[in-house]
Amino acid sequence: MGDFALVTGGSRNIGGAISRRLTEDGFRVIVLDMVPPEHDALELFLPVDLSDAAATAAALAEAVSGRAVTRLVNNAGIVQPASLEETTLDSLDQVAAINLKAPILCAQAVLPAMKAAGRGRIVNISSRVALGKALRTAYAATKAGLHGMTRTWALELGAHGITVNAVGPGPIRTSLFEAVNPADSPRTQAIVAKVPVGRLGTPEDVAEAVAFFASDRAGFVTGQVLYVCGGMTIGAA
Repeated sequence: MGDFALVTGGSRNIGGAISRRLTEDGFRVIVLDMVPPEHDALELFLPVDLSDAAATAAALAEAVSGRAVTRLVNNAGIVQPASLEETTLDSLDQVAAINLKAPILCAQAVLPAMKAAGRGRIVNISSRVALGKALRTAYAATKAGLHGMTRTWALELGAHGITVNAVGPGPIRTSLFEAVNPADSPRTQAIVAKVPVGRLGTPEDVAEAVAFFASDRAGFVTGQVLYVCGGMTIGAA
């Protein structure tokens, strides 16, 4: 039987594609999410609001009980767009609870098994928005913070055979994206026009990058951020 992989926000869209891809690679997937999975590529589903630290800790305790989780994908995240003037501290706290605090709790929960095994992979799902985007003060700050945590954890955990990397998606065609950006709208066409490869990304594009970082093949790669963005971030920094 394969190792266990824990995927937050793994029920649909990018998280669903990651769950399916890791299952194809032989991992036994555990999904933590607020909504039921829209796929069957998992062994265990634990419904939880990841913004609730106590509930998250309880779900994590159940997830790792009797299971050696050697792969963690911190995929869950929220945005809450707002201009600087309209950004509230409450909104920042809500975004940070899922985008920063939950990944810390998840990593802490799986580290004992990873250290005992002498190997592990942590993949944090970031965003190209970490490089800056209008109306994204809270989101950009937390995703940039996730980059800092990725590098810090890589330094702390490398000696234990544990690598830590991040994947930063660009514009990805998800159900949420399509609901806000109809394919034939001028706004959507303008977004596509800015992508050097000439198309939007798919959840599977992101899942392929995650699959590499989660694999044994990636043992000499740690502390890195890989943008899966069709070239949109070239020169953006």
